[in-house]
Amino acid sequence: MWAQPAGTRGPSAAAKPAPATLSKSEPVRVLVLPNGETTLASPVPGRISVLHVGLGLPFREGAVLVSLDCQEPQARLGMANADLASATDQYEAKLRMQGLEQASDVEVSLAASAVAKAKAQIDLYKFQISQCTIRAPWSGSTAKLHVRSHMTVTAGQPLLDLVRTGVLYLKLNVPSAWISSLKIGDDFQVAIDETGKTYPAKVRRINSRIDPVSQTVELEATMLKTYSELLPGMSGFAQFTGMP
Repeated sequence: MWAQPAGTRGPSAAAKPAPATLSKSEPVRVLVLPNGETTLASPVPGRISVLHVGLGLPFREGAVLVSLDCQEPQARLGMANADLASATDQYEAKLRMQGLEQASDVEVSLAASAVAKAKAQIDLYKFQISQCTIRAPWSGSTAKLHVRSHMTVTAGQPLLDLVRTGVLYLKLNVPSAWISSLKIGDDFQVAIDETGKTYPAKVRRINSRIDPVSQTVELEATMLKTYSELLPGMSGFAQFTGMP
């Protein structure tokens, strides 16, 4: 029988070519994200009296965004103030009667509890009134309006989607083979499709886990400064240069 010469391999034992990997000079898809975003919900049920913002309009931190009709809790606050005045008068009367030995310690204690309860009711209604004015948590702009003026809303119902102003974030996934030569603080360039311009950026975070399916690692980065033409949701390509 013919024997295969030593040092040679048959077709079944031929070495398979290594899969191609993305070069570090190749661009990577990137998504632009806001510096911060949130959805404001109504803390209390009520009717919207004034909506102070419009779609895409900017606002400053602390600005009033939504005003709710507070007539009911304000009326309740007035009633609670009257109850407090009455409870205070009764408490003071019980104290005088106690000095004349015409009221017991229990009666005085009950009168004092009524005063404390009335004060707690006042604090509750004041808090409810404060919830009728919804203010901006930071400076930004509106991304979506879920409601309109004069609508009646329930507690927890979404009112506005907000995006924060400031330096924009970037999110991208790079091949896991790059992990050994990537570090926080690395600079790179990002070309945005919508503007046709290239901007400098910096790596801020590197995920501690590699995606086993795509064999990529997620990065978070930031622009080095603000650009008025850039908006969250834009996309482009990140180009890492000067890497081995």
